[in-house]
Amino acid sequence: MKRLLIIGIGAGDPDHLTLGAVKAIAATDVFFIVDKGEVKHDLVRLRLDLIAEHGRAPYRIAEARDPERDRDAAAYTAAVDDWRSRRALACEALIRDELADGQTGAFLVWGDPGVYDSTLAIVEEILDRGNVTFDYEVVPGVSSVAALTAAHRTSLTRVGRPVHLTTGRRLAEHGPTADDVVVMLDAHCSFAGLDDYSIHWGAYLGTPDELLVSGPVSEVGERIRELRAEARARKGWIMDTYLLRRTAPEDPGAAGAFG
Repeated sequence: MKRLLIIGIGAGDPDHLTLGAVKAIAATDVFFIVDKGEVKHDLVRLRLDLIAEHGRAPYRIAEARDPERDRDAAAYTAAVDDWRSRRALACEALIRDELADGQTGAFLVWGDPGVYDSTLAIVEEILDRGNVTFDYEVVPGVSSVAALTAAHRTSLTRVGRPVHLTTGRRLAEHGPTADDVVVMLDAHCSFAGLDDYSIHWGAYLGTPDELLVSGPVSEVGERIRELRAEARARKGWIMDTYLLRRTAPEDPGAAGAFG
């Protein structure tokens, strides 16, 4: 039976790698890398550096090109599903053609595989098709949420209050549904106008390019918007996360719920 490891490698700092992840990398025969192209080569380079430091020879690296995703499609969910299925086909080919029976392959996943990542869903889709069989294990990693709160020296939760984990798109559509809201990858800075909230924002967390801003949305919102636009123009990509916190919390029973 082929064996597959889904290894969380943290938010960007090589020191975020857990001892479990180090052991998993050392046990891997074939590393699978899905390349997002030259613009996001930084993401590939970090993976290669971790493999070079912690992998045990002889190992191999097998690469595939990440399919393009239609980011302007009106039907967002359908567009993501289509991209995910095409990515699953590329990953299936890697596992089928590059990994022999009895060997261990690995995908190194940014952050934590269980937080805002598609790898686990892709693996299940491959298994459901039945063209290739394998056993797999998930190795957790330091998520961008954990890296964010650590960088800002704040806690994720407050006593007796829920935290809502959501996306910028959902925040723009529905607004905040709790006193404390974590927002992932908000291209449109949907926090604008939420003047009864403070914000802890971070981009490129754990990397030399890390950016951090915190304060009342009314005071720092425009600065975040400008920093985000400048950074994206300079690097060609950006990954950011932020925590919104209502400055005058409502009664916990009247606030929203986990999402």
